[in-house]
Amino acid sequence: MTSQLNVDTIVDKAGSSGPSLPNTTTIKINNTSTSLSEGGDTTTNITQGLAKLWVKLDGTQSAGSMVQDSFNVGSMTDTSTGRHIINFSNNMNNVHYSYTSMARQDGSDDRAIIVSQEEDDGTDTSNLPITTQNDGGSYVDTAGIGVTLHGDLA
Repeated sequence: MTSQLNVDTIVDKAGSSGPSLPNTTTIKINNTSTSLSEGGDTTTNITQGLAKLWVKLDGTQSAGSMVQDSFNVGSMTDTSTGRHIINFSNNMNNVHYSYTSMARQDGSDDRAIIVSQEEDDGTDTSNLPITTQNDGGSYVDTAGIGVTLHGDLA
């Protein structure tokens, strides 16, 4: 028989509750944990549904100051104009992950910016090479690049 725990509040040993839990409090769930949909009719696997990496970066900056905020990004490599490599803190389990990206270019008539995976390097479990190009196909360094990655961590 499976056990079920129903609680209104989770507290740490000291009695703190809710959002005031100290940063040292850890709540772990296994990879089969699910949450109910908004309507309550279906479930979603929590581990599968979480983004495994996200980054907001400014491609006009040097690699050391390019990242503005991130999760699971160890470092950035700037290989040339419009070409960057996102190096993961924690590797992916395989190369069959999905990423979504966007970018903007300021101060130019070329408004369409394409963020794509670097063709020559291919997919890797430890990094994601990306390029930024304007609507004319030229590689450009641009601010406001965002990338989110979903898949299985190693």
